[in-house]
Amino acid sequence: MKKDQKQRTAYWRENLRYLILLLIVWFVVSFGCGILFVDQLNNYYVGGAKMGFWFAQQGSIYVFVILIFIYVWLMNRLDKKYHFEE
Repeated sequence: MKKDQKQRTAYWRENLRYLILLLIVWFVVSFGCGILFVDQLNNYYVGGAKMGFWFAQQGSIYVFVILIFIYVWLMNRLDKKYHFEE
Protein backbone atom coordinates (compact mmCIF):
# COMPACT_ATOMS: atom_id res chain seq x y z
CA MET A 1 0.00 0.00 0.00
CA LYS A 2 2.87 2.42 0.78
CA LYS A 3 4.42 1.80 -2.63
CA ASP A 4 1.14 2.72 -4.28
CA GLN A 5 0.92 5.95 -2.29
CA LYS A 6 4.55 6.83 -3.09
CA GLN A 7 3.87 6.21 -6.77
CA ARG A 8 0.80 8.48 -6.68
CA THR A 9 2.74 11.20 -4.88
CA ALA A 10 5.56 11.04 -7.43
CA TYR A 11 3.02 11.12 -10.26
CA TRP A 12 1.29 14.18 -8.79
CA ARG A 13 4.59 16.01 -8.20
CA GLU A 14 5.66 15.46 -11.78
CA ASN A 15 2.24 16.55 -13.00
CA LEU A 16 2.51 19.77 -10.97
CA ARG A 17 5.98 20.39 -12.39
CA TYR A 18 4.55 20.15 -15.91
CA LEU A 19 1.65 22.44 -15.01
CA ILE A 20 3.88 25.08 -13.46
CA LEU A 21 6.28 25.06 -16.40
CA LEU A 22 3.47 25.33 -18.98
CA LEU A 23 1.72 28.07 -17.00
CA ILE A 24 4.95 30.05 -16.85
CA VAL A 25 5.29 29.78 -20.64
CA TRP A 26 1.67 30.83 -21.06
CA PHE A 27 2.13 33.80 -18.70
CA VAL A 28 5.29 34.98 -20.46
CA VAL A 29 3.66 34.76 -23.88
CA SER A 30 0.27 36.24 -22.98
CA PHE A 31 1.22 38.87 -20.40
CA GLY A 32 4.86 39.39 -21.31
CA CYS A 33 4.67 39.47 -25.10
CA GLY A 34 1.18 40.99 -25.22
CA ILE A 35 1.69 43.72 -22.59
CA LEU A 36 5.17 44.07 -21.05
CA PHE A 37 7.39 43.64 -24.11
CA VAL A 38 4.97 45.08 -26.65
CA ASP A 39 7.11 48.12 -27.45
CA GLN A 40 10.18 46.01 -28.19
CA LEU A 41 8.18 43.47 -30.21
CA ASN A 42 6.47 46.18 -32.27
CA ASN A 43 9.77 46.72 -34.07
CA TYR A 44 9.08 43.44 -35.90
CA TYR A 45 6.18 42.41 -38.09
CA VAL A 46 4.16 39.20 -38.49
CA GLY A 47 1.92 39.04 -41.54
CA GLY A 48 1.90 42.82 -41.88
CA ALA A 49 0.97 43.45 -38.23
CA LYS A 50 3.28 44.62 -35.49
CA MET A 51 4.48 41.61 -33.50
CA GLY A 52 3.36 43.02 -30.13
CA PHE A 53 -0.15 43.56 -31.47
CA TRP A 54 -0.11 40.12 -33.09
CA PHE A 55 0.83 38.41 -29.81
CA ALA A 56 -1.86 40.32 -27.93
CA GLN A 57 -4.56 39.45 -30.48
CA GLN A 58 -3.64 36.04 -31.92
CA GLY A 59 -0.22 34.77 -30.94
CA SER A 60 -1.05 34.08 -27.31
CA ILE A 61 -4.11 32.07 -28.37
CA TYR A 62 -2.02 29.96 -30.77
CA VAL A 63 0.56 29.35 -28.05
CA PHE A 64 -2.19 28.40 -25.59
CA VAL A 65 -3.61 25.80 -28.00
CA ILE A 66 -0.12 24.41 -28.62
CA LEU A 67 0.44 24.20 -24.85
CA ILE A 68 -2.76 22.14 -24.53
CA PHE A 69 -1.42 19.60 -27.03
CA ILE A 70 1.96 19.56 -25.27
CA TYR A 71 0.23 18.96 -21.93
CA VAL A 72 -1.78 16.05 -23.37
CA TRP A 73 1.39 14.54 -24.82
CA LEU A 74 3.27 14.96 -21.52
CA MET A 75 0.41 13.47 -19.51
CA ASN A 76 0.16 10.46 -21.82
CA ARG A 77 3.88 9.84 -21.28
CA LEU A 78 3.48 10.31 -17.53
CA ASP A 79 0.52 7.90 -17.41
CA LYS A 80 2.56 5.25 -19.20
CA LYS A 81 5.54 5.85 -16.93
CA TYR A 82 3.47 5.26 -13.78
CA HIS A 83 1.14 2.68 -15.37
CA PHE A 84 -1.98 4.83 -14.97
CA GLU A 85 -3.11 4.64 -18.60
CA GLU A 86 -6.73 3.80 -19.28
